[in-house]
Amino acid sequence: MKSIFTVLLGMSSLWVFAQNGTLKGKITTNDGKPAEFVNVIIKGTNKGVTADIDGNYQIANLKPGDYTAQASFVGLKAENKKFTISGDETVTLDFEMEVSANQLQEVAVVANPSKYVTDYPSISLRLKTPLLEVPQNIQVITKQVIQDQQIFDMLEGVTRNVSGATRVEHWDIYAQINMRGSQIAGFRNGMNVQSTWGPLVEDMSMVERIEFVKGPAGFMLANGEPSGFYNIVTKKPTGLTKGEATMTVGSFNTYRSTLDFDGKLTQDGKILYRLNLMGQTKGSHRDYEFNNRISVAPVVKFQFTPNTSLTAEYTYQFNQMSVIGSNYAFSKKGMGDLPVNFTTAEPNMDPSNINDNTFFLTLAHSLNTNWKLTGQLAYMKYSQQGQSLWPSGFSANGDTLYRGASIWDVMGITKVGQFFVNGDAKTGFVNHRILAGLDMGQKDFYHDWNQGGGFSGPNGFNIYNPVYGTVPSSAFPEYDRSLSLRQRGVYYAQSYAALYAQDELRFMQDKLRLTLAGRFTTAQNSDPYSGFVKAEKFTPRVGLSYSINKNTSVYAVFDQAFVPQAGADAKGKAFDPITGDNKEIGIKREWLGGLWSTSVSAYNITKNNVLTSDPNNQFFSIQLGQTQVKGIEFDLRGQIIHGLDLTLNYAYTDGKVTKDTDEKKVGVQIPGTSKNVANAWLSYKATNGALQGFGISLGGQYQAGRSSWYVFDGTKQGLPNYFRMDGAVSYQANKFAVALNVNNLTNAYLYMGGYYEWSQFFYYQTEAKRNLRLSVNYKF
Repeated sequence: MKSIFTVLLGMSSLWVFAQNGTLKGKITTNDGKPAEFVNVIIKGTNKGVTADIDGNYQIANLKPGDYTAQASFVGLKAENKKFTISGDETVTLDFEMEVSANQLQEVAVVANPSKYVTDYPSISLRLKTPLLEVPQNIQVITKQVIQDQQIFDMLEGVTRNVSGATRVEHWDIYAQINMRGSQIAGFRNGMNVQSTWGPLVEDMSMVERIEFVKGPAGFMLANGEPSGFYNIVTKKPTGLTKGEATMTVGSFNTYRSTLDFDGKLTQDGKILYRLNLMGQTKGSHRDYEFNNRISVAPVVKFQFTPNTSLTAEYTYQFNQMSVIGSNYAFSKKGMGDLPVNFTTAEPNMDPSNINDNTFFLTLAHSLNTNWKLTGQLAYMKYSQQGQSLWPSGFSANGDTLYRGASIWDVMGITKVGQFFVNGDAKTGFVNHRILAGLDMGQKDFYHDWNQGGGFSGPNGFNIYNPVYGTVPSSAFPEYDRSLSLRQRGVYYAQSYAALYAQDELRFMQDKLRLTLAGRFTTAQNSDPYSGFVKAEKFTPRVGLSYSINKNTSVYAVFDQAFVPQAGADAKGKAFDPITGDNKEIGIKREWLGGLWSTSVSAYNITKNNVLTSDPNNQFFSIQLGQTQVKGIEFDLRGQIIHGLDLTLNYAYTDGKVTKDTDEKKVGVQIPGTSKNVANAWLSYKATNGALQGFGISLGGQYQAGRSSWYVFDGTKQGLPNYFRMDGAVSYQANKFAVALNVNNLTNAYLYMGGYYEWSQFFYYQTEAKRNLRLSVNYKF
């Protein structure tokens, strides 16, 4: 690591005192209307941009020389224009596409310009730098990938598209995703929405893309795990009047429909809208299990002036599902010894109901061509009323399970405020890309799990010869909800505030980039077990990135993390904050003019004060001393040849406990990690000839060296290797498309779980065997 920093820093002696120029302009159709979505690239370089809703574009940091700019859009004839940059100047170059505004809209609807690869992060990550030049590993899952794989929500196959990311078993309410040795936080539009329980996983009908950011990156968004986070970017208005309808049927009585409306509320385009609707009824491969959902996601954007906009976004999600915990199987003998459809639920148990409301406001103002000020406010309320299944134990022979249930009511209220400014400046021969801001948040959480008991009546339930439908409703525990959840629930509170700043110094005509950043965070936690706890910390970040050529860059980064932790152990000792540092090096490359990209990274993460479940006290956690994770990751995505798209990734993760008060745990694999994870998704679509419009896809997921996550006893945590294969066939004809996806093609018995020390039995979740989904899509 030190040698690489030395070599790259040594390159600073090669700085040249050149002045860079800027290309800007406007793209219109031949009837004078703005042309959004048109791509402008500088041929022979890796620089490019997409025109905004007013048809404007700008490409900065062009060294002196002669260039050719190309304006293009899928399905339209490309336009080329030559220009010259003489020095520190701005050149204006306008394009007029040989198409009307209505024709451009038709092409946009049919062509579906989304690809497997993208060059830039979303605006919500606050980075103006192309992904190729960022000194960090950021992987983007585009809307096209989500559609091709027919992913409904974050609980499904999203992680297959990112190296080292795996979903860990839990209740089917929210996504627990592990990466680089720990659970990563869930963000939405750049704001941390993760809480103790919730929020409800986002339905993919409202999602534009998913960004996996590896490493802390807390300086630019919020305090987070040193392993990283994922950022859900929701759909926003585009200014084009268009729509899309999709209907899906599938195995386990799946019926689903989505609608996406996009357009203008005023003729002048100053008020735009986007509305996404989804309705779903879905069963499961487990008996008496279901998950019915509704989501409504309207967005309105007010373009007050060309420089100022306000975007208001509201999302309502309703989920009615079978009793929580019905997805677990239990056994004294081991995991995987029960049928894939086994459940401990009864058909007459009350469902769990979840209401999830979120409000987002974003005010953006461009101070000038180089500087932009953004303010964001979010309010989220998660409300759950239900119950949880969990057994009290087994009979001596291990055949009879004693079932029980407890109330599981939850209310979480989250408020987030973020204000930041970013822009470009120059001092002498150094270009600066600056980001600075304020980040504040408050999370209040109420939880009632203190009522419950065993099923009354006939004692026990034979797991190897289960009989359902004989338990009367009167045998289930009764819950007293006469008091509000605020009055009867356990209360947790967390609040934080932070100031952060980053300067990306760009030398040698932007070939060498040095990132210096820091964040000061203060946080408070309170709960009835540990009382009030306050912590604060400054976390620095240093990154270096160098472009070997226009398509290849290398980087190195060192940063730290700080994550306050609420709660206390069974003895009432408050948990210390998580602290950690990350050292990482990597290389990135784009191929065939950016059609596909690759990245390789190696990292070392040290993490202190990690929590894991207490094997001797149910509902409590214990704090480990220190863990260390070393790994190598490889990602490839994009169009390898015309019509053939590929996502391929591999990760080696070596995570171990390095310090602990219990010496037996030292050297043991970190819970919830897999040493080897490999994924692939290959998709081909014929673009001409007799088979034009037909497509076929095939993908596989492989994990080896798996460790369970829930209970950490250092002995009974191994899981068998995992392999799953999925495939799809599709056909597209103009605005109409149909696709058949088949999951788990090999009909494998797949599961994940662990050993529950507190009650001394095994628990696990099975995945569905071979199943299918058939969807019909129409764009209008």
